[in-house]
Amino acid sequence: MSVRNLFQFTTTQPLRKLSPITSKMVPSNIRRNIGHNDSEQAPSKPRPRRIAIALGDPAGIGLEVTLGALADEAAAGRPGEVVLVGCRQWLIESHRRLQGRCRLADPARFEILDRPLPEPINPGESGAAAGAASFDWLSEATRLVLHGDCEALVTAPIAKSSWHAAGHDYPGQTERLAELAGVPSASMLFTARSAAGPWRFNTLLATSHIPLAAVSGQLNSQLVSDKLDVLLTFCQRFAPRPRLVVAALNPHAGEAGRLGREEQDWLLDCLEQWRRRHPDVRLEGPLPPDSCWLEAASAWRTGSGGPDGYLALYHDQGLIPLKLLAFDAAVNTTLGLPFLRTSPDHGTAFAIAGQGLARAESMAAAIATARELG
Repeated sequence: MSVRNLFQFTTTQPLRKLSPITSKMVPSNIRRNIGHNDSEQAPSKPRPRRIAIALGDPAGIGLEVTLGALADEAAAGRPGEVVLVGCRQWLIESHRRLQGRCRLADPARFEILDRPLPEPINPGESGAAAGAASFDWLSEATRLVLHGDCEALVTAPIAKSSWHAAGHDYPGQTERLAELAGVPSASMLFTARSAAGPWRFNTLLATSHIPLAAVSGQLNSQLVSDKLDVLLTFCQRFAPRPRLVVAALNPHAGEAGRLGREEQDWLLDCLEQWRRRHPDVRLEGPLPPDSCWLEAASAWRTGSGGPDGYLALYHDQGLIPLKLLAFDAAVNTTLGLPFLRTSPDHGTAFAIAGQGLARAESMAAAIATARELG
């Protein structure tokens, strides 16, 4: 297949062909964030207010939730504001098959960076070919943002096992994004705005996609301090002097060392030192993880009164309460990149893929958050 076909768009004025990224190709406002020296470069034009959407695992519900979200005019935006990154033929055929089962936007309304599937893939039947496609789609969508053709990135769910089957050994999309952006690491923050009021439920993960047995070994004072800095910066978008809560690692916050030593050995001292460096911030913790989210439950119902941000020390500790309260509204937001990336808080849902049953609310929230914060 020719290079022209690989990068063909549905519009008559396609985006330029992508090439390997160098510092001169990255817009100046991005170069400043990742440490490039642009003193000799002419001022760049403002980045277009457009969103690239990588369509995720083609055997999953990524296409359904994306087109379902874009069926709303507010999410779709004006013509040219959304670029879909995936296989055009697959998009068109899937849309035709699902018509009448659920409300979906017509993919012909949007620009498409056409990255053809290597072989036909059935809904619910993921594997190496699907993993190769979703990895490619994410990579190309990221390059659109890094080249300045789009302002923010939204990603549909992928299957890490399919990435691994295709030879891409990453813990998840976050790590691949950090690699493409040239940053040492990135952070996973989940955010959801209460429908009852202005309160926003923000949860940052200190560790993410690692086995539970490895959590204690990865945690340390420097990591927790750095993650608190990231959480503070995000929460200050909405509250200049935010209140932050840190969950303990062990039951009952270790109960003075009887149920675990991490709190006594280093976490309490780490948080005290961070408080001294940030005297204007109210930092609470480490709080027992079985009760520290009770305020969040009340604030989610009433729309006010909860902490501005939570730091969870491992994946499920933070995501169980968040998904119980805000499953359809929560958005995975990657921090530490030179651009904004959002994603729905759910997975590929292979069991219902291709049936028109997937709910699009979380993807709609991801698109809305990309527009709001991008």
